[in-house]
Amino acid sequence: MRIRYVVAAAIAALCPWPAFAGPACADLVLVDADIRTLDDDLPRARALAAIGARIVAIGDEAAVRPLACDATRVVDAGGRLVLPGFNDSHVHFMDGGQALSSVDLRDAGSQAEFAQRIAAFVARLPAGTWVLNGNWDHERWTPNDLPTRALIDAVTPDHPVFVQRLDGHMGLANSRALALAGIDRDTPDPQGGEIVRDADGEPTGVLKDDAMDAVFAAIPERSFAESLEVAQAATDHAASVGVTSVQDMGPASPGVYQELLRQGRLKTRIYAVSPLGDYTRWVRAGVRAAFGDPMLRVGGLKGFSDGSLGSTTAWFFAPYLDAPGSTGLALEQAQHHPDQVAGADAAGLQVMVHAIGDRANHETLGVFERVARAHGARDRRFRIEHAQHLNKALIRRFAEAGVIASVQPYHAIDDGRWAHKRLDEARLAGTYPFRSMLDAGVSLALGTDWAVAPLDPMLTVHAAVTRATLDGLHPEGWFPAEKLTVEEAVRAYTVGSAHAEFQEHDKGTLAPGMLADFVVWSQDIYAIPPASIPGTRALMTVVGGRVVHEVPEFGGSNGSGQ
Repeated sequence: MRIRYVVAAAIAALCPWPAFAGPACADLVLVDADIRTLDDDLPRARALAAIGARIVAIGDEAAVRPLACDATRVVDAGGRLVLPGFNDSHVHFMDGGQALSSVDLRDAGSQAEFAQRIAAFVARLPAGTWVLNGNWDHERWTPNDLPTRALIDAVTPDHPVFVQRLDGHMGLANSRALALAGIDRDTPDPQGGEIVRDADGEPTGVLKDDAMDAVFAAIPERSFAESLEVAQAATDHAASVGVTSVQDMGPASPGVYQELLRQGRLKTRIYAVSPLGDYTRWVRAGVRAAFGDPMLRVGGLKGFSDGSLGSTTAWFFAPYLDAPGSTGLALEQAQHHPDQVAGADAAGLQVMVHAIGDRANHETLGVFERVARAHGARDRRFRIEHAQHLNKALIRRFAEAGVIASVQPYHAIDDGRWAHKRLDEARLAGTYPFRSMLDAGVSLALGTDWAVAPLDPMLTVHAAVTRATLDGLHPEGWFPAEKLTVEEAVRAYTVGSAHAEFQEHDKGTLAPGMLADFVVWSQDIYAIPPASIPGTRALMTVVGGRVVHEVPEFGGSNGSGQ
């Protein structure tokens, strides 16, 4: 087997000089591993060595092991699969961390269970404490009516409640939360939002998209100490499931992440993205492109064009089947995108826009195309987040414009349970078209949208490979022609996601000079039946050569180079 090394001069550049007073001594050596490097020059390897945060050698075990000294930690993978660390291209990191300790409504099977879980949760809280997150899904209920504040008011008299649907584009407020937000029957619908009302015109408590802003404004800000706890929970969880990098779509907290990093407790590389409307702040500061270090970078900008399919706020050309009077919502900020994207791009900043419906994707692509023509060719890497409901013409435009599609396969197997109620067959045929986009030359970056969907990358890989819906009704796949292979899904989740954040020269592959971010997995997902992929666990997660997660039963390290 071939082996690749970083030359001595490059090693010296990666590590402090004293480490090279004698022969190179690795800090970490991995042996007896089935390494899928995703590096075309050396796709498979059995061992690797890292000095500091970087890989210095990879290939045959006999050639790598001599880099182990007495102080080297040697990890014996026992022949298990090793992959580059997964890079989730779209998360809401603080929301995910908060959700870990919030009421869990995701799998509540009825309105009664929904209310019971909230009642049990608030019984443990001091009076006046807000109840947030929840991630409920009314499509699990029969009938699948939206919840109302009347459902929970009696059990939450002393607590303001605002629990969101799992897509984050609709939430239920109890009467106390509505009062704190100043919402009553006379409150008009804001542009880009909807206050759902009953037959008498009274707010039911359900707020859609921009209508949620009034409640968000009433929620007290977390203290810095509380935010540190939330971020710590998030980074611990990411490490436990084999996610080594995330692209945080906000609300980002770079100061909190910076403090965790200073304390040595940050286990996840973070690209913290700001709202698109904040581009003027970066321009005034003279920032051009993202900046920071490999653990924490800022400078990306994200906007919203529409809502979500589940909340009937995704923006389409044609009406919804189950809401024939609506084509969804163009969010208020979408009207500012032409100027904002142009201003951000002129400053060299990366722009990404949330677009789900076909109309939203059409309009967003149009903005990107016009700005690119006006400013000329450069490596700008515009992104559309979600890119869910497309057609052949839109896919072609993605490819021609070089727009990255940041997609979440788990949403496909979730939405596939009920999307037929919203969309006709013609539109469904272009839903989550991963294979069509890849075949057309569109660059894919995979992620989860955590906490909207679970952060576990094996659930995402399984969804991309099988498209088997969560209700079990499509075991061979919902629109199976759009499946990806395991290799394609993993590559889009590592190489593709690194490319989506301008980091392909540092991560996404395992090769000399690259960051030593890798995971030892309990099963070989390339060899097992696809249905078994969700049972695959991260046995050891390594970020920058540092072990940040290790299950006790793994026993893969002898702690010695000898």
